[in-house]
Amino acid sequence: MKKLILLLLATTFSFAQNVNRKYISHHWKQNSLIILVNDGEYRIKMLSDKISETTFIPKGQKFDSISHAVIIEPKNLKVTKKENKNEIEIGTKHLTVNIEKSPFSVHYLKNNNLIIFEKNGYTKKDSIEMIDLNITSDEVLFGGGARALGMNRRGNRLQLYNRAHYGYETRAELMNFCIPLVLSSKLYAVHFDNAAIGYLDLDSKKDNTLSYETISGRKTYQVIVGETWSDLLSNYTDLTGKQPLPPRWTFGNFSSRFGYRSQEQVEKTIKKFQDEKIPVDAIILDLYWFGKTIKGTMGNLDWDKETFPNPDKMISDLNAKGIKTVLITEPFILTTSSKWQETVDKKVLATTKNDTPATWDFYFGNTGIVDVFKPEGKEWFWNVYKRLINQGVAGLWGDLGEPEVFPSFAKTFGGTADEVHNIYGHHWAKLIAEGYKKDFPKQRPFILMRAGYSGSQRFGMIPWSGDVSRSWGGLQSQMEIALQMGMQGMAYIHSDLGGFAGDYYDNELYLRWLQYGVFNPIFRPHAQDDVASEVVYKDIVTMETAKKSVELRYQLLPYNYTLAYQNSVSGQPFMRPLFFAEPNNERLLNEKESYLWGNNFLIKPITKRGETSTDVYFPKSSNWFDFYTDKKYERGTTHNVTVNPENIPTYVRGGSFIPMKTSLQNTSNYSLNYFDLHYYFDEDCKASMDNLFHDDGTSPNTIENGNYELMRFTSMSIDEGTVITFNSNIGKNYNPTDKIVTLKIHNCNPKSIYVDGKITYFTKENNSIMIPISWLKNTTPEIKLEF
Repeated sequence: MKKLILLLLATTFSFAQNVNRKYISHHWKQNSLIILVNDGEYRIKMLSDKISETTFIPKGQKFDSISHAVIIEPKNLKVTKKENKNEIEIGTKHLTVNIEKSPFSVHYLKNNNLIIFEKNGYTKKDSIEMIDLNITSDEVLFGGGARALGMNRRGNRLQLYNRAHYGYETRAELMNFCIPLVLSSKLYAVHFDNAAIGYLDLDSKKDNTLSYETISGRKTYQVIVGETWSDLLSNYTDLTGKQPLPPRWTFGNFSSRFGYRSQEQVEKTIKKFQDEKIPVDAIILDLYWFGKTIKGTMGNLDWDKETFPNPDKMISDLNAKGIKTVLITEPFILTTSSKWQETVDKKVLATTKNDTPATWDFYFGNTGIVDVFKPEGKEWFWNVYKRLINQGVAGLWGDLGEPEVFPSFAKTFGGTADEVHNIYGHHWAKLIAEGYKKDFPKQRPFILMRAGYSGSQRFGMIPWSGDVSRSWGGLQSQMEIALQMGMQGMAYIHSDLGGFAGDYYDNELYLRWLQYGVFNPIFRPHAQDDVASEVVYKDIVTMETAKKSVELRYQLLPYNYTLAYQNSVSGQPFMRPLFFAEPNNERLLNEKESYLWGNNFLIKPITKRGETSTDVYFPKSSNWFDFYTDKKYERGTTHNVTVNPENIPTYVRGGSFIPMKTSLQNTSNYSLNYFDLHYYFDEDCKASMDNLFHDDGTSPNTIENGNYELMRFTSMSIDEGTVITFNSNIGKNYNPTDKIVTLKIHNCNPKSIYVDGKITYFTKENNSIMIPISWLKNTTPEIKLEF
């Protein structure tokens, strides 16, 4: 092994080591390797077949066992242990950690191939602690949270300090989510498991160094490997947690702006949606629900009864119409708010070193902040939410949770402001998720937040990309942010559709943003109210075009909700880079202007004014068909396609099944007793399979509890034609129903069709056919196409 590593070091890596570190001794503690060196101690263990964890404890420091990110528990793990005079090795079938005793060095091998190794490992200079690793010269690097830098983030030194970037456009070096995770084009990732502020340096000095710098905390990192991108993301979300299914209404249309100033305005807006027959599922109330002014009222966290005289009736009436109410909250309690003295008396605020409430000035006034790390702070904040949920509020919006202003002098139960800054939003979401489990165990939470940390997805956090400029530049950065965050576990990342910041008025921009939003995890137009964000407040022409996007969003609900199921069980994002389909195409590693929506859609947003045509690359994994015209595009080709005003270029993978519904007014009317199933026949596709997930859309843990149905559709080419089969995997506690399915087969002109062996009637429409299928429960219909 030593000869192999030395050869690899010489040929693929720039050679460097911490020559001052000397091996002294080692021992095994269960499945962990403990190595004593002259300046401290290493602890190395395997967390799974494809994840290792390395901790360095400097001499004089104690081991910090608390991780805010990692939840994996090794189970039935077969760990190999080897040692000889010169080296020690711990590993599994897929991942090995090799330690050379002299000169001391730590190497990581995937399937016996060296992928990365410690350069200097842990070092300290003045007050900064660092871990550095050696990477190869040809790797493309992703990660570091939400930023607009280009897909390849190599060459950047990224600050790890969650901070809002108001009105950003095409470049944003620092934003609301700073995640200490780096993913490599060589299908491995490194997660630095420490919450304190610092920097993540992705080879900014161009010497093949990946480094992590911090002010304090754990010197722990995990190396994760995968055979494919999907496998790598599944392993990372095993490490930090899978996202639970949100309520199904999450995938509908939101009415939202900054903001609704009265109960009357809320009711008027929803009535307008209904009058125009534009689907809507929820309305989001910004800060005017607790005060008439932007400044001076934050922290009231209770209804302003002058402008919202009867919130109970308002919420009840909205619920009766299938409309959910979502309220903004912030962690800041102004000294001028009605809750200030209560929070002081109950000792729920962050403090100074003298244990008095820490206060400071920011845009909204003089403020303190709830200590979400302190048991009393968590209980107090949850009781605010509990009261609102009991009133009928269905969703909670946590804003400014970076926190937006959090001076270093502040102190919390969990550490200093700088030690907990990046995990404040993470723990805020955690207290809400845990509160729901305790007090509302039959209800799925909706937790909208703009700041978090590694693993925040496991609390059900729905993140968004912050206060983006209402401009074409603002739109152009959104695909990159979403693709990067999806690869880091935060699959529900989305943007304020139409843009948030500024009074720029451009209906073309608005429509293009909404058309892109159809293929986002969340469809939520939102903006400063200088220019209306809601579809119903647009001019007639704009409204009618936007309405088509909203309706398509609802038609795709069966497909989109199935993507949510896939994410919850495997960690796969909704929005996926094209290199997921073609991992060996190096050109695609930098592609951010088009993406995959799930496995079966290829999307090319239009992000420039007046664009009438655009180039689209069609991945080699399959042939592709225009969603609107059925025109076929050959795999591995690039075409300049014409763009029309009503939609963006959208393509469907050959051989795929796309379940759809006729448009609904909101998701309360959703069922799968009747649905359409589109099959995109492609003679080059010899076999295919897709799923459709269904449950009640509201109960937590339906997958774990067996309260679901997973329908499966397969196609198989045979000598005389194609056979399509329906079947279902029924959860042990689920009662399925009979279904009427309209099977629409695109690009197909069969001579005859048989359903369960009997010739059947079908209708033709252009180059497609439609077949009514009566799918009785506990049966497996078979459709045979003869050509």
